[in-house]
Amino acid sequence: MDTAATIVVKGLVQGVGFRYFVYINAVKLKLTGYVKNLYNGDVEIEVEGNRSLIEELMKDVTVGPRSAHVSDIMIEWKDPTHHYDQFSIK
Repeated sequence: MDTAATIVVKGLVQGVGFRYFVYINAVKLKLTGYVKNLYNGDVEIEVEGNRSLIEELMKDVTVGPRSAHVSDIMIEWKDPTHHYDQFSIK
């Protein structure tokens, strides 16, 4: 069953290839949505797809690329809007 989530990732996650890392993993999992940097240094992921695949993406995001350091992840589950036809970097 499809669902959606907004995920906010905190830590050393900007300037280390984090958005590209999320993009590659989300595309592999055939998820839709986007990833973007926030002004406060966090990264926001808006994602839609199968819940188990989103949870798999979250496991990848918890680790991140080698040069990143994730200190916290917040997730808000919600109903999908089906506004996205692919995953992108903003």
